[in-house]
Amino acid sequence: MLDSTGTSAKPVRDNSSNRLRIRVGSIPFQATLLNNATVTAFKARLPLTLAMKELNGNEKFADLPTSLPTNATNPGTIQSGDLMLYGSNTLVLFYEPFRTSYSYTKLGRIDNPTSLAAALGSGNITVSLEMEL
Repeated sequence: MLDSTGTSAKPVRDNSSNRLRIRVGSIPFQATLLNNATVTAFKARLPLTLAMKELNGNEKFADLPTSLPTNATNPGTIQSGDLMLYGSNTLVLFYEPFRTSYSYTKLGRIDNPTSLAAALGSGNITVSLEMEL
């Protein structure tokens, strides 16, 4: 593709979408991201492949290579499919609902988390995240 000067144009990543694809092994999930400063910074780091660790039988987490801006609040109850940031660089994907006293910055939520727990399993797992075009 050529730009208006006749030189080759680089493809531009569209960060306007708030549709995220999360792949657990070969199983894809779609998530809807919120519109906030943390999500904007998160999208700029995608695509990512993360080795996520199991914690407490209800979540997978991975440390991101760099910190993101935060606006943490206590959600009270975590829902299956919630995608949140703990601290400034720990990405957390919850697969079981529970009450919490911790504060998180909410990034978004998996649209249909029905089979999420089964896909994630009980151990550590590799997850890939990318924006949908």
